[in-house]
Amino acid sequence: MVRTKEQYIKDLGKMKSNLYYDGKEIDRLDDLQMDCLNTIGTTFEAFDDPEYKDLVQVKSHLT
Repeated sequence: MVRTKEQYIKDLGKMKSNLYYDGKEIDRLDDLQMDCLNTIGTTFEAFDDPEYKDLVQVKSHLT
């Protein structure tokens, strides 16, 4: 099962902050990160969209 955009962002919030911007440590959910997180999150949303499902789903060679 693929997690949702919301789960992805929530899980990032649980991770250690090790990001830096302009020499200062920032939180993983800092506003500076939100454009990037929303872009990545869109791929999670595309998984359930019939229009894009064939583009974003692949079968792992490990299964």
